[in-house]
Amino acid sequence: MALKIVASLCTACTDCEPVCPTKSIKPFKGVFKIEEETCTECEGEFDSPQCLDVCMEDGCIVPA
Repeated sequence: MALKIVASLCTACTDCEPVCPTKSIKPFKGVFKIEEETCTECEGEFDSPQCLDVCMEDGCIVPA
């Protein structure tokens, strides 16, 4: 499973990028995107996805 960032809700705050253990969050057209092929939802490393824990925009990061 993977997550994705809803571009229209992303404020490009950069909070999610450094907490991603798989480095799947990348800048994309002025906001950020999650590379679905490498996103593991932090499974095996954390109890919950770290990007969801730090994102302040409700609904910005959702299941892909």
